[in-house]
Amino acid sequence: MAIARTILNRLRFSKDDCAQIIALIQHHMQFGDVMKMKQSTLKRFLRLSKFDEHMALHRADVLSSNKNLDLYDYAAAQLQTLGNAQIKPKLLLTGEDLIAAGYKPGARFREMLTAAEDAQLEGEVSTKDEALRLIAARFGAKR
Repeated sequence: MAIARTILNRLRFSKDDCAQIIALIQHHMQFGDVMKMKQSTLKRFLRLSKFDEHMALHRADVLSSNKNLDLYDYAAAQLQTLGNAQIKPKLLLTGEDLIAAGYKPGARFREMLTAAEDAQLEGEVSTKDEALRLIAARFGAKR
């Protein structure tokens, strides 16, 4: 990654282009696990910025090697089946919700919010109250 960043900077790519190219490099091998991913992981993968470019890179990579487009086809089908509302739903909980529920802001907030989002993406919770109950069960009493 450092080599790519150095080359991109030397060639004076924009910050946005650099970020996208680095993301393409970072995530290109994830397609190998796309059929085994938990729903939350899959949805986060599918909502990467400019995911069409990730798809195009994977397709080119496969067509230049084993020509097996199964993973590409699976990802494309998941994108179409799930749709944007399921891939990137409105979050059930925010830090403000945790504070309103009596939790003190701190380092664990990110972990708590990620757990709530994971449960939401997995279909385990679908309301704010369910998400708050999940947080209480996993993280204990309010602090």
